[in-house]
Amino acid sequence: MKLPNGFGSVYKLSGNRRNPYVAKKTKGWDIDPKTGKAKQLYITVGYYPTRKEALTALAEFNANPYDVNAAKVTFADVYERWSDEHYPTVSESNVKGYKASWKLCDKIASMRFVDVKLDHLQMIVDESGKNTPTLRKLKVMLGLMYKYAVIHEIIPKERNMVEYLNIKNAGNPNALNREPFSKAEVSRIWEAKSGNTYYTVILMLIYSGCRVSELLDLKKEDVNLEERYFNVVAAKTAAGVRTVPIAEKVYPFFEYWYSLNDCEYLLSTPEGEHFKYRNYYDSYWKPLLNAVGMKHRPHDTRHTCVSLLTVAGVSDKVIKKIVGHKGQGVTEIVYTHFEIAELIDAINKI
Repeated sequence: MKLPNGFGSVYKLSGNRRNPYVAKKTKGWDIDPKTGKAKQLYITVGYYPTRKEALTALAEFNANPYDVNAAKVTFADVYERWSDEHYPTVSESNVKGYKASWKLCDKIASMRFVDVKLDHLQMIVDESGKNTPTLRKLKVMLGLMYKYAVIHEIIPKERNMVEYLNIKNAGNPNALNREPFSKAEVSRIWEAKSGNTYYTVILMLIYSGCRVSELLDLKKEDVNLEERYFNVVAAKTAAGVRTVPIAEKVYPFFEYWYSLNDCEYLLSTPEGEHFKYRNYYDSYWKPLLNAVGMKHRPHDTRHTCVSLLTVAGVSDKVIKKIVGHKGQGVTEIVYTHFEIAELIDAINKI
């Protein structure tokens, strides 16, 4: 479909690139004084993994133009600039609280600030495992950072979405109020999978113990179907970077998703695109569980896996290797073939 005159253009670059689609906006013409020939000038808005995302970015730029050079700064850049200016004006206790809040943002720190959406911020909240007082401090810090970004024209004020951040469902997943899936509930998920393929994702979470973000962000290049394991290459903690065995019970689901389409990620939307956390949670997790009469958080699948492994008599050391708990030392994350076989044997006990 042809874009309107003056709107800009989106096209795909050659080669194997992580972000092959470029969005450009015409900014004028350059006239050669000698030849009189005109050369069109462009502003490069950015590079994106899909045409849809590039078109969306171009539409947002047309609606609210911003300084593209300023927009190159990362989320971490904004934090550093804001904190350098703000920290000298507040108490030491406030600074300590802000620094603790910033540690929760590690996953989006390297993203361009203009690319961070409400979905990303909500993911940070939902996966933090923190209670309401802590998340309230996080929301305050994010609000101040976004105010700074608006003042310095990194984003237009319409892009400040922090006020819509939901911290009402806060809760520490390591607290005593955690609710693993019961045996009866797990059985109901198995029964329901024949009616909706996306129930298999819940089972893959239960039988791997990985965080929902780890599975949604898992790329096919990090899945070894032949040797039955996958590698988590980015996680909340150093111990979270690990090799996870694929249980025999859910191996067919990994095969299915791996061969489903050309998406570089293992799991994908019906359109074959990378799952965003909020999209998965709102459009799949909640409706699927409501349909079978359950209420659980995604993190409950992780506790379910730990519970099942414990009941099966698997040692604490092996459980920590599988789920990547903090008790696991950083030096333990590189496994031998023997250790991987041991992990596969352990996960097959549940």
